[in-house]
Amino acid sequence: MKKITFTALTVPLTYVLILLLCSLKTYAQEKTLTLSGVVKDVNGPLAGVLVWQTDTENGTQTNELGFYTIQIPTNTQVTFDYLGYKPQTFIVKTSTLNVTLVADENTLDEMVINAGYYTVKDKERTGSISKITAKEIGQQPVANPLAAMQGRMAGVNITQNSGVPGGGFDIQIRGRNSLRTEGNAPLYIVDGVPFNAQPASDAYVSSLVIPLGNISPLNTINPNDIESIEILKDADATAIYGSRGANGVVLITTKKGDNNRTSIAIQSVTSISNLANEMKLMNTQQYVKMRNDAFINDGLTPTAYDYDVNGTWGDKRDTNWQKKFLGNTAVSQNTQFSFNGGSGKMNYLFSGSHRKDETVFPGDFGYKRTNFFLVVNQISKDDRFQFQATVQNSNQKNNLMAYDFTNELYLAPNAPDLYDAAGNLNWENNTFENPLAKLNAKFKYDSQNFLGNIMLKYKLSNSLQVSMSGGLTQGQTNEFRTAPATVYNPAYGLTSEYSILTSSKSSSNTWILEPGIRWFQEGNISKWDVFLGATFEERKQTIFRLDAFNFTSDDLIYNAANAATQQILKDSDLAYRYHAVYARVNYNLLDKYFFNATARRDGSSRFGNNNRFANFGALGFAWLFSREDFLADASWLNFGKLRGSYGVTGSDLIGDYQYLNTYGIGSYPYDGLVGLEPLRLYNPDFSWETNKKFEAALELEFFNGRVATSIAHYRNRSSNQLVGIPLPGTTGFTSVQANLNATVENTGWEFTLRPILFSTPNFSWNLNINLTFPKNELINFPNLEESTYANQFVIGEPISIRKVYNYLGVNPETGLYEVEDVNNDGVINNSDRTAVVKLNPEFYGGVASSIQYKSWSFDFLVQFVKQIGYSPDYNTNFLGSMQNQPTELLDYWSPENTTAKHQLPTTGANGAAVQANQYYKLSNGVFTNTSFVRLKNVQVAYNMNVNKDKNRQLKIFAQGQNLFTITPYKGLDPETNGGFLPVLRTFALGFEFIF
Repeated sequence: MKKITFTALTVPLTYVLILLLCSLKTYAQEKTLTLSGVVKDVNGPLAGVLVWQTDTENGTQTNELGFYTIQIPTNTQVTFDYLGYKPQTFIVKTSTLNVTLVADENTLDEMVINAGYYTVKDKERTGSISKITAKEIGQQPVANPLAAMQGRMAGVNITQNSGVPGGGFDIQIRGRNSLRTEGNAPLYIVDGVPFNAQPASDAYVSSLVIPLGNISPLNTINPNDIESIEILKDADATAIYGSRGANGVVLITTKKGDNNRTSIAIQSVTSISNLANEMKLMNTQQYVKMRNDAFINDGLTPTAYDYDVNGTWGDKRDTNWQKKFLGNTAVSQNTQFSFNGGSGKMNYLFSGSHRKDETVFPGDFGYKRTNFFLVVNQISKDDRFQFQATVQNSNQKNNLMAYDFTNELYLAPNAPDLYDAAGNLNWENNTFENPLAKLNAKFKYDSQNFLGNIMLKYKLSNSLQVSMSGGLTQGQTNEFRTAPATVYNPAYGLTSEYSILTSSKSSSNTWILEPGIRWFQEGNISKWDVFLGATFEERKQTIFRLDAFNFTSDDLIYNAANAATQQILKDSDLAYRYHAVYARVNYNLLDKYFFNATARRDGSSRFGNNNRFANFGALGFAWLFSREDFLADASWLNFGKLRGSYGVTGSDLIGDYQYLNTYGIGSYPYDGLVGLEPLRLYNPDFSWETNKKFEAALELEFFNGRVATSIAHYRNRSSNQLVGIPLPGTTGFTSVQANLNATVENTGWEFTLRPILFSTPNFSWNLNINLTFPKNELINFPNLEESTYANQFVIGEPISIRKVYNYLGVNPETGLYEVEDVNNDGVINNSDRTAVVKLNPEFYGGVASSIQYKSWSFDFLVQFVKQIGYSPDYNTNFLGSMQNQPTELLDYWSPENTTAKHQLPTTGANGAAVQANQYYKLSNGVFTNTSFVRLKNVQVAYNMNVNKDKNRQLKIFAQGQNLFTITPYKGLDPETNGGFLPVLRTFALGFEFIF
């Protein structure tokens, strides 16, 4: 039984104590006033806003939460001033004044966003870049930054694969470009250092508990250390990354120190998570009837082994196995301490955090992560030299059961109790295979990761600057999956000689060095900004995997040396080198016309000498038509921009050494000796995948910035696909790695709308809405019908389709599922799998709302997706087997119900019924509407000044994640949509104290 730990109890007690301390008020003298409040814009609190007593030098700045405090005389004027916003002045008569600044179109273009190798003014950018900030990230009790991005960005579709702590995510930026799943990963950049996008786990070890072994590499990053996340989407934004940006770029920028004050911050969050929804399964009465009908249909009677219906287990017990296996409450605790400050030209920030997540499964399992983060910035007195160093270190320990218990919910409802009267595992006189015995099988994941980055900049003159950026990442991962003999019924008499250990150890080391030079020149009517750079990157990785059997004792199962038999499954030593030179030229004419050109030449060790290098580039254009004379007096339009881009990026996500002849240890001995056998054919000519990207967009702001909207249309065509070309069996190989002249096209429309519904000094309400209509299509594939891909792809359809049988329903005469015999040859086979099911989302988006009243704030996010996915029928056995079923299957065929939706039950003796069920699972009948509207996130927060004189602030907040879902889907969750634990519902309570 799980318990709330003492540490968890101290959190609410700490709230009470702090609130009591805060009740002690300091009274100002009669003639002075301590003014305080929060300054924000439509996106949230603003840090660094200048707050000053008008016409005096008495002033201060807002902190990172937007708080300020200042001593002023009563009935005096106070001005709020911030670059990019219209100054506001008030005559102050009260001690609290909250201010919402409104963007100034004439200066907002001074606000810069991160575009990778350079920064660009927001109004002047020619590329497509979406952004979320620390405000949105901090509203969510999540462990992975990708979870904080769900539903918040147009053109970015993120799916969580599992509710198991430490699991992974699937991210698609404007769709899938490659025919290979692993070829669609975006490029992750953390403070200028590339981050490996591939899953940080060996799927051979972890896939039984984590879908596809997809442990996200971004699990190593503490979301609270992130200042902003930018997504680069179109060619203009991604081409500067060349081949690495083909699938989009995720730029993560961490927080920096404060030059103006020294502060210490403590944050603590305690959350509880549980299953958000339960499936409706048959109760014992319904289940027993279904089973008995199966025996009647087969003309049989229950045997001695049919314990659920032969009277052995009885029919009085009715257990909800969802509560037994998935019904626990998972407690999570996240604590962070940070220290930041600086003075003059130097600032620093240090933080340390620890996170602990439990699971909803039985047993004492969970995930732990410890992070340390340090960043130092220094600028010389003459502003010519700038230095920045960032260090991040992360340690993860994930201790889980080796199997996901989600599918155990289909256990017969009248199955015996899990424990006997003595508290031991119950085997019910050897009539019951107790699922809890699987708890003895463990999965352990231990990972240590380090990231360091140094950036140097020096101004040679007023128009010339040189830079050097270098980074290093190191990672070590150890994974273990055990299957001791204790997972089996003791009656079998199995000992540790049947125990199995599977282990995998990997290490990776990456370094990157990027020199650059920038020239910028400003004239009377035009501006030039030119950047030249180079990239030198190397990554080395080792992977070692083995199976060990026949242990002397299960106490020694984690030590493979104690196994009598060992089998090495993989021993790889990989090296990857990547070089590039690139240039970016930006031209600004009259502050109305902006041109951006990017060129890059990349070289990758993943290709042979014939095609090792490739050229990529893009052109971007933006016209700020709102600055034209004919719109100078248009008070209703504050800002208008047309922009467009076209370019080519590429991809080398094919794995290392794919072009070489490679050999491995032979599978079978010859003449008593084990030799080498060829594994891959030589092909020095295959080369980069290419992605041609086009985009056109319109951005508008109306009514003094109260309404902002954008519309974008994109078209990306990915060709020269890197796939295995099938070969005849006479060659001894199934395929050869080569470029296929197939083309995948992604098109779509992206819409954003940001209205300010109310804006007063004490109350504001704004929305941020995004909506995406994506379309994915295979537009070219030579000789597709004659290839081995004929049953996987269809020209004119998305590449994520499933080619299946066309389901006709239940035959009213036979009571069996029927699928269409397309060619009328009397045989059902792959030739009849012509029906197409599109799994691509039709549209997706989100609605974010932010409401603030004085010191209170209320934020929520609604996420929605329109899509099709597998129904729960796909994950169940045939109807009539010794397994529970969803209640929808109660509508099954019988002589009295010949129009039923599902076929007649069978014990398995009816071969035709079992075969019909297999056809059904390979048909479009098992697909259903998995669309959903989800209340993704809610936060209620209260900000207060604990000590106005010393600018101490306390923020208390309550958060919720995945709170409520509206969906026609009948399974556990429409997002994960499978046989693994779905995303959990989470409630959190926390505080942040800055002093």
